[in-house]
Amino acid sequence: MRHLTVPSRIVFGILLVFLVSCGTGHDSDEKYFLISTNVKIPYWQAGSAGLFQAAQQLKVRSEFSGPDTYDPKAEQKALQEAVQNKASGILISVADPALLKDDIDRAIAAGIPVITVDSDAPTSKRLLFIGTDNYHAGEIGGQRLAKELNGKGNVVVFTIPEQANLKERLRGYRDALEATPQIKITRVVDMKGDSRLAFDTATEILGNDKKEHADAFVCLEALAGKEVATVLSQHGAKDKVILAMDTDEDTLSWIQKGVIAATISQKPYTMSFVGLKMLDDLYHHKLSTLNNDWAKDSFAPIPASVDTGSSLVDKTNVDAMIAASKSVTSNTK
Repeated sequence: MRHLTVPSRIVFGILLVFLVSCGTGHDSDEKYFLISTNVKIPYWQAGSAGLFQAAQQLKVRSEFSGPDTYDPKAEQKALQEAVQNKASGILISVADPALLKDDIDRAIAAGIPVITVDSDAPTSKRLLFIGTDNYHAGEIGGQRLAKELNGKGNVVVFTIPEQANLKERLRGYRDALEATPQIKITRVVDMKGDSRLAFDTATEILGNDKKEHADAFVCLEALAGKEVATVLSQHGAKDKVILAMDTDEDTLSWIQKGVIAATISQKPYTMSFVGLKMLDDLYHHKLSTLNNDWAKDSFAPIPASVDTGSSLVDKTNVDAMIAASKSVTSNTK
């Protein structure tokens, strides 16, 4: 049997790499990033599952990064590191649009496609937004709240004011409640991304019920709902309404117990799954330029936004939601 010479082996190795690359259609140094506002919360664990599932299908490398707590400056650092590592593409949920705008624009200038997911930075040069129609999600919540309160009551809202997605949810709630003027939002609480503030504020409000009476608590992000539910349960306050956001295990459990009336589900898994596939396509079929306002182009090769949808979860469908969540989790391990 004739043995390959050293030069032949080198040529054979190069040819093998070339054939493998052609077979997958991907480069060996291809890597995509998902940067979230808080990698520890269940919402973004579901988002990372979508990222890794898409990466597995495409046979590309991916990395899930961001701060362990709500920290916009730490998220900014994670974005800068992804750019320095020459990411093939970046998905990012924007905690503070004003803070991250210039860094997103620098990534685009460096030729790295950036797609915002879940929370947008609309004044940046990001290519498009993938996520919930947050105004509509707020409308859904507001309509359900009006029914729960029978058209009358005082409402406390927990939010993070600087996040664009939460601003839109609050606007949706306010507009939906215009039809019931006897329902009033009496206080908007800035949680600063800290679930303890929701717990402490709900405790304070219940302890001063005569001074600051609240009939309902609206939670515009994932952390507050279960904290408020814990406080109400501990105080035996069964005459209060809680509208939550998202479908982490604790929130769904409180719905089963009847403490949380309903929550609004989103699709972080879908955001990341679809987002990575779009980034992959943008990497392999490059746009003529990334530095363009495609939203105003009638013949744009990409959409301005992708609505991944939202829906209401209450006692009527919470068991089905829990079963679906377990199925997805087991399939992505």
